[in-house]
Amino acid sequence: MSGPAEVRCMLMRGGTSKGAYFLADDLPTEETVRDELLLRVMGSPDPRQIDGLGGAHPLTSKVAVVSPSTDPEADVDYLFLQVAVDKAVVSDRQNCGNLLAGVGPFAVERGLVRAGSSETSVRIRMVNSGDFATATFPTPDGRVDYSGDTEISGVPGSAAAVVIEFPPREGQLLPTGNVSDTVAGIQVTCVDNGMPTVLIPAEALEVTGQEDPKDLETNGELTARLHEIRLEAGKLMGLGDVTETTVPKLTLLSPPRHGGAVTTRTFIPARVHTSIGVLGAASVAAGLRIEGSVAHGVAALPEEDDRLRIEHPSGFTDIESSIDRTPEGGLRARRTAVVRTARKIFDGTVFPVPPTGGRS
Repeated sequence: MSGPAEVRCMLMRGGTSKGAYFLADDLPTEETVRDELLLRVMGSPDPRQIDGLGGAHPLTSKVAVVSPSTDPEADVDYLFLQVAVDKAVVSDRQNCGNLLAGVGPFAVERGLVRAGSSETSVRIRMVNSGDFATATFPTPDGRVDYSGDTEISGVPGSAAAVVIEFPPREGQLLPTGNVSDTVAGIQVTCVDNGMPTVLIPAEALEVTGQEDPKDLETNGELTARLHEIRLEAGKLMGLGDVTETTVPKLTLLSPPRHGGAVTTRTFIPARVHTSIGVLGAASVAAGLRIEGSVAHGVAALPEEDDRLRIEHPSGFTDIESSIDRTPEGGLRARRTAVVRTARKIFDGTVFPVPPTGGRS
């Protein structure tokens, strides 16, 4: 089996990413058949993805699969799939908080959730991790309205706000059990508030953390060092051999330059994010709140405000974050909320390249 010759699809921008959104019922149920189909839909493997929907970058080669949820705490299930650009690889090893911004509107558009008369809240279960989120967005007259005056860094223009709130997570905020660890000779903090992330002071790797993403990507000595750190940290965080996966993310921290809490450069895992992912920002923000983390001495934290401004290459992301202790004495994220935007780009049918079609 090679999957259908045409598939109903909606292309959406979610946050600072872009991806193809599908109903689970419109895709093959067998994972290998589904993944092979999605590679052809996105045009992978090919560095230009010239014969598919992909945009030749990890941030624009993403897929959201949405279905009604059987969990009483959620309205819909959201499975995120990262489609590699130049490899025949489809991974479900991580969440994507940017495409998450489009899941609620997509669920309303496809009739999975009935829209309210002025705004709608959609409870979402993220299948990749089992975590939950609630997305709230405007639906005047029972229709999704994508227009608005909310601006987010990394996206031109403005759109309607999508407020995403995450409940307290049940898992460990510190996957290694330590506030800091020495990994490959570097002091780091491993944190997971929805996205497994390794926080690293930029100066420890002899860079400023303010560099242009391309300059960091082409720094061979740096990328080799980060690869070593990622492999070792992955094992410490209980993720096993992460050679072929995109988690954990690595985030370099340096002092803020524009009034925020910290400046970031995030590797995903080899390319540098042109901004920062929603769940990555959530993990960074929680890490900044942990006393004794590697962020202390780097970050400039507000004394009484839960809102943190995370600076990144194309601007900033504002995120509300607070932590507290569990009854067992561990740490957990008490509240995490972020404002994103999303937009429907097209809704129709995608015709994947035939399975016998060649690519050069």
